[in-house]
Amino acid sequence: MTGTATLTFTVGEDDTALALGSGSLPVLGTPRLLAWCEAATCAAVDPDLGEGETSVGTRVQLEHLAASPVGARIEVSAATSYADGRLRRFTVSARDLDSGKVLAAGEVTRVVVDAERFLSRL
Repeated sequence: MTGTATLTFTVGEDDTALALGSGSLPVLGTPRLLAWCEAATCAAVDPDLGEGETSVGTRVQLEHLAASPVGARIEVSAATSYADGRLRRFTVSARDLDSGKVLAAGEVTRVVVDAERFLSRL
């Protein structure tokens, strides 16, 4: 249970702080960056999931360290740092492939659940 994943995205107009309502500038918005980090954790845990299982995010700690313009290519990585039963903790990071700048660093915690049972409790 040492899953890793790396995904690449290109910042579009819909990914900006201005478009997402998290700021007034046309740069990569923190909510989108967080979503991309969570997508990387999903990709990292996916090979470990059994039939009918999925994972849900339960905790996020993320530092957004630098701005990225529309058109920037962003690489987001997740690596399992801790696994115990259904709990998975991932170290996440993001960098701008064009400038080489580190954009974000943090940790995302997910819990593996039975999808049907989880939805039945709502």
